[in-house]
Amino acid sequence: MTKPKTIKIDDQEYVPADSVITPGPSKIAVLQRGWVMVGTFTQDGEHMTLTNASVIRQWGTTKGIGELALNGPTSKTVLDPCGTVSFHELTVVALLDCQEGKW
Repeated sequence: MTKPKTIKIDDQEYVPADSVITPGPSKIAVLQRGWVMVGTFTQDGEHMTLTNASVIRQWGTTKGIGELALNGPTSKTVLDPCGTVSFHELTVVALLDCQEGKW
């Protein structure tokens, strides 16, 4: 017998606790071929996802990409929203933890 995806009690629908994905921290992902993206990070085995993601087209910083991770976007940062991005862990060159609340 397979595990139910949802259960309904008194017209309220519930999902198993182990099927709920808790949003992770914001991270900047430097990927192969020069892609630099930022978003809410989750990982499931070899597969990684950024939700509410943006491509960082221009950093707009004076101290490099680390400044973005620590201080968030500047007035000169150019972000191109792209929704949800999924990628394999082997395409990652680097992951930078972002200071929460800055993104």
